[in-house]
Amino acid sequence: MSLGENTILLNDGHKMPLLGLGVYKADAGTEVEQAIQDAVCSGYRLIDTASVYKNEDGVGRGLKALDVPREELFITTKIWNNAQRLGDVEDSFNRSLERLGLDYVDLYLIHWPVPGCFTNTWKTLEKLQSAGKIKSIGVSNFRIHELELLKSVSDIKPAVNQVEFHPLFNQKELLSYCKSEGIAVQAYAPLARGAYLHSQLLLEIGSRYQKTTAQIGLRWLIQQGVSAIPKSTHKDRILENADIFDFSLTEEEMNAINAMDIKQRTAGIPEDMLPYYQD
Repeated sequence: MSLGENTILLNDGHKMPLLGLGVYKADAGTEVEQAIQDAVCSGYRLIDTASVYKNEDGVGRGLKALDVPREELFITTKIWNNAQRLGDVEDSFNRSLERLGLDYVDLYLIHWPVPGCFTNTWKTLEKLQSAGKIKSIGVSNFRIHELELLKSVSDIKPAVNQVEFHPLFNQKELLSYCKSEGIAVQAYAPLARGAYLHSQLLLEIGSRYQKTTAQIGLRWLIQQGVSAIPKSTHKDRILENADIFDFSLTEEEMNAINAMDIKQRTAGIPEDMLPYYQD
């Protein structure tokens, strides 16, 4: 069964898989190409990259080698901060598209809300979407006040807000806001860079379902309607991360995992954005 059958309906009418493969820090050579091959053979249909990852060309080669119709795939990439500051949004997008070897991407995100720039960046994304080069447009690392600012200058809401989200960093207020606005939340670093994989609570819950702590953490996300893009280049882990659709956590278990929140970021904040993220 294709994981693409487990989807979330976006506010623009497009469907996005609940689970995808993240390729952050994956080498642009054979490593990322093999990871994509393993993931798609395991049923994955969503691949998430970014210009700053410096592996879009490798992702492109991996996609080209697949024996899967393009319309069955969901490809995401993102615009970096420098391009926003330079007003180089459209050209940056076109370079990403060329490296990926695609005619369009399914989702294009503003990687970080660069102050004084992201509203103009959004206008360009709207234009690229109208031209058919992007199916859905969205944002990443946006907080409520930044989403509100975007709302004040545009009638088009982001389809997706991709943020760090996991049991140790449970952004429930942001999730509640996004749900009320019809914005899908997607979790990057959903395994918290391994920070909760030895949790006694998750080990106990996992033993009830014969699942790993990683699988319990991912199930907790998708059961809330949060899409997840765990990064791995290891075939066994790619397979393991996908094996989360044959069980459900109880309300009591969900609440217990909710209580693990300690506001712990495990992914870095770019140096140029640190002054704006003093949590």
